[in-house]
Amino acid sequence: MFISAAEFLVVLIGALVGLIMGLTGAGGGILAVPALVYTQGFSMQQAMPMALLAVSSAAMIGAIEGLVRKLVRYRAAILMAVAGSLPTLLGVQVAQRMSQQWLMLVFAAILAVVAVRLIMQLRSPDCDDDKRAAMARINSSTGRFDWTFKTGAVIAGIGAMSGFMTGLLGVGGGFVIVPMLRHYTNASMHVAVATSLLVVSIVGSMGVGSALLSGVHLPVMLSAMFVATTIAGMLLARRIALRLPPQKVQMIFIVLLACVAASLVYRSFN
Repeated sequence: MFISAAEFLVVLIGALVGLIMGLTGAGGGILAVPALVYTQGFSMQQAMPMALLAVSSAAMIGAIEGLVRKLVRYRAAILMAVAGSLPTLLGVQVAQRMSQQWLMLVFAAILAVVAVRLIMQLRSPDCDDDKRAAMARINSSTGRFDWTFKTGAVIAGIGAMSGFMTGLLGVGGGFVIVPMLRHYTNASMHVAVATSLLVVSIVGSMGVGSALLSGVHLPVMLSAMFVATTIAGMLLARRIALRLPPQKVQMIFIVLLACVAASLVYRSFN
């Protein structure tokens, strides 16, 4: 039994989104939603819950794999998810008062600043995660955060910023969490990616549940194919990522940020 051209495109998109998620910890929604709109003729309202279902499912699989390998800082992930809930609503309110063009330009500028900071971090002569200065630190002996009031405030702040950006721009997750964990904590790139995947899975699952309760209907066959291929791409990427030096994973993330920023600038003027 042959699949149609539309179904084949769904398979390719799912695999690509899963690969990007597994390598960088980014949620993938910023890529999955427009891809489904352009290739399937979906509206944004139709594409978002389907993309969210695939992204949250794949992120959960990646997070479980990270938990097994003891890379996920699950307390930090739960705190970020909780701290981001109310700021998400605030971000939605702010977004409704801004034009689409300004939203795209603001997001592009933020991604560009993040990319530059990560490049500077790589160029730093002291980029050893254990020696790097950080506001919240992971104990090298236990592999866990040394929880203090300051550590809790930093982690909650990252969650709140991620939530606000999610509400403001419709995306967030790893695009915000990974670079902020790298900047404000001494978490390695592998730990930041794995922890981000758990946050994405928690937030995404709540989003899918909310969409289904509001009456959204998903195309069963296409959704199942999209979820399956996204998970497959995620599992492949996680195997690849763990064999790459953290610096190379960070460079892949930087290139992705630059590409997304450039595409947003282009779309804002067209």
